[in-house]
Amino acid sequence: MNFRTAQIRLVSSHPEVYEPCDDSFALVDALLADRTNLVQHQPTLCMEVGCGSGYVITSLALILGKESVGAHFIATDINPHAVRVTQETLEAHGVHAELISTDIALGLEQRLAGSVDVMVVNPPYVPTPEDEVGCEGIVSAWAGGENGRVVIDRILPIADNLLSEKGWLYMVTLAANNPIQICRTMREKGYASRIVLQRSTEEESLHIIKFWRDSDI
Repeated sequence: MNFRTAQIRLVSSHPEVYEPCDDSFALVDALLADRTNLVQHQPTLCMEVGCGSGYVITSLALILGKESVGAHFIATDINPHAVRVTQETLEAHGVHAELISTDIALGLEQRLAGSVDVMVVNPPYVPTPEDEVGCEGIVSAWAGGENGRVVIDRILPIADNLLSEKGWLYMVTLAANNPIQICRTMREKGYASRIVLQRSTEEESLHIIKFWRDSDI
């Protein structure tokens, strides 16, 4: 099998696991559009926070392909059902990743500090009541609290700690999340940024932002 991205027909599913949707497709399309740079980047460690169905981490492994021999892939999710589904999706496509059931990267900060070359995140970004954030099951995949920023604001400093000196972060955001403010927050940490892809659907306006360390900031 020689796929450029994960095939929906091979993506496993579970009632309590978020299925690939417009945001997942936009993130993978952004990675695909940046493929030449990703291959030249020669990442040794790639990580997805919140792997859900496994569509994105599987696609990233396929996008990098044989050009990134030796690259190691890690994916985390707070939902144990998502970890199992991701494993099935990876196996169906003939690729491998280390899977860990944890909240963002809890328990991994010391092991992975300063070593992640590529991080991809499709976070819970939908504005919801605060008490829905971190709920068990599928709600945790989208519940983002006030302005959809509660989980995003937790992820950013963790990403800063885990990313290597040449690390790149690709993150899905919604217009309601105030992407410009997110970029300013990361700029204060020494990151440059650009919107790799912008896509509007009937329900939302998505922005895929790429962050990287910039010594000139």
